Amino acid sequence: MSVIGASELIINDRGAVYHLNVRPEEIADTIITVGDPERVPNVSKYFDRIEYKCEHREFVTHTGYIGNKRISVMSTGIGPDNIDIALNEVDALVNINFETRTINEHHKSVSVIRMGTCGSLQGEVGVDQLVAGTHGLGIDNLLHFYQLDNTDEEKSILAAFEEHTQINKTNIKPYIASASNDLLKHFKEGYSKGITVTCPGFYGPQGRILRLPLSMPNLVDNMTSFKHGNHHIANFEMETSAIYGLCKLLGHHCLSVNVIIANRVKKEYSKNMAVAVDNMIQKTLAIIAGI
Repeated sequence: MSVIGASELIINDRGAVYHLNVRPEEIADTIITVGDPERVPNVSKYFDRIEYKCEHREFVTHTGYIGNKRISVMSTGIGPDNIDIALNEVDALVNINFETRTINEHHKSVSVIRMGTCGSLQGEVGVDQLVAGTHGLGIDNLLHFYQLDNTDEEKSILAAFEEHTQINKTNIKPYIASASNDLLKHFKEGYSKGITVTCPGFYGPQGRILRLPLSMPNLVDNMTSFKHGNHHIANFEMETSAIYGLCKLLGHHCLSVNVIIANRVKKEYSKNMAVAVDNMIQKTLAIIAGI
């Protein structure tokens, strides 16, 4: 049994994994991820009680209970690179023995549910509405550092997306991974469904122009018009594909739920983002607590 070196898995003086500053007993089997550290207490205030509060850099984690359901809520910061840190360290917490630095004999699966904000790419999916992503389609490069295999359906969607957008002409190689059907099936009424595209930035990668011209000025329009069988692109943001891809590789269940704060087709923005986010939190927590 190979031992994982100190430089590969960094454990701090209190026995916690380095970036998250969380010990194995401080993480639940159901984990909500949010981007903004300030959103963590906005979620945990609905817990009946809180056991642990951990913090390091942008990573803030609260673990507690709703009824008998133990839940952690964790901030990841923005972007696929932070998701790489957060999910690898979550997996280490549940599948690596910190004393021996060896992988546990029995694999443990956890559920990871993202609660985020996003932009709608469909006119009929308006601001303040909720979207549950059937797939995460990444136009970042994170999952190319891992060995991700796709189903035939995923390969078909990806090939159609590449053909429709011609994104490969700019040396961007998209990837795709699916949500967990075991989680997705619980999110029905009040949640639109569709592919969630994950971008590696907020401005150019999402088609915003300030002072710099774009290499793909039609990308957003092409994503809006993309159709493949029953699949379409509902929204885009900056974390989902990394969550879906890493969870698939690590053997965890995942789902990304987002509230629309901007409709990029109608050029509309939420008039009260805080209320919209709180509605997402309460509605989604009620479902998670019952799973």
